[in-house]
Amino acid sequence: MSEHTQPNNQHNNSEEIDLGQLFKLIGDGFRKFFNFIGDIFKGIFNIIISFLLFIQRHIIKFVIAGVIGVVVGVVLDMNKAPKYVSTMVVEPNFQSVQQLYNNINFYNELAEAEDSVALAEALGIEVHEASAVKKITAESYSDENQKVKLFDEFVRSLDTTTRRAIDMEKYLENFNSFDARYHTIIVEATNSMVAKKLQNPIITSISLNKYFQTQKETSTENIELQKEILNGQLAKIDSLQQLYKRVMEKEASKPMQGTNISLGENGDKESRELALIREIDQIKNNLVEINEEEANKSSILNVISDFPRRGVEMKGIFKSYKFLVPIALLGILLLGLSLLELDKFLKEVARQQQK
Repeated sequence: MSEHTQPNNQHNNSEEIDLGQLFKLIGDGFRKFFNFIGDIFKGIFNIIISFLLFIQRHIIKFVIAGVIGVVVGVVLDMNKAPKYVSTMVVEPNFQSVQQLYNNINFYNELAEAEDSVALAEALGIEVHEASAVKKITAESYSDENQKVKLFDEFVRSLDTTTRRAIDMEKYLENFNSFDARYHTIIVEATNSMVAKKLQNPIITSISLNKYFQTQKETSTENIELQKEILNGQLAKIDSLQQLYKRVMEKEASKPMQGTNISLGENGDKESRELALIREIDQIKNNLVEINEEEANKSSILNVISDFPRRGVEMKGIFKSYKFLVPIALLGILLLGLSLLELDKFLKEVARQQQK
């Protein structure tokens, strides 16, 4: 009896030892993990304290730099010429959006280079007006609803097999500025009236392109052909309706010979008339869509919103010199003092190593 009990006790003791070691390892692991997290927070706290002590030692210097920056910024703001911003919203047709962005980037490069002569020649304005233009940019204007509509139009143009392979999320992820329907052209100038004079030259630079003119002419011809076909179908359906009406009138005028009720024949006539009515409704809907397309594609570049007669003056503390100059001076001072502190620290380390 005792011989069997002793091995069982040894087995239980070994299991207890193994479990105890396992719990000890788990506890040590958690302890090391929390100590690691604590060391990270301590390091961050020490860095913050060191930075605050650094600021405290040089607080007078930072205050002087900030005051000087504000004074200089106020003087610069008082002497600088005001800037005005104007925006125009356009809708490019016939894949002309790429050309639009190319032209806008070209104008902007001339404006940033202050090449007033070349910019005046490109836009057909006076040199003194071109010198007032400081920046010309273009950006897409689209929200989630417009993106979904564009995706729906894109899918409708595909065959059934290709539609199944198109995923809306991937389409939206790959959506770029050229895919948007509307685009905003932004002009920044020191002359509040000059943006309005740029509108026609910008539109004309796209509209006079031979390729886009050909595309527009082809689109107009196709729309007219579709309208002609649909109107012809309406005329044929109308003739067919008149024919059915005359046949029914002749049948109704025949003398009744006995009792003859044919529900099947009457039902077939009604179904044909309903089918013709549905066909007429579909053709009319197609004509409405074609008319809308004709209106939308009447120009190579549709202007949704014109440049205003006068631009809006650009204001805001974050764009003023009284904000930018102090920030720049404080940044330079911080960098310089940090380099001096680093040099002092490196010299101290080198001195300790020599000992």
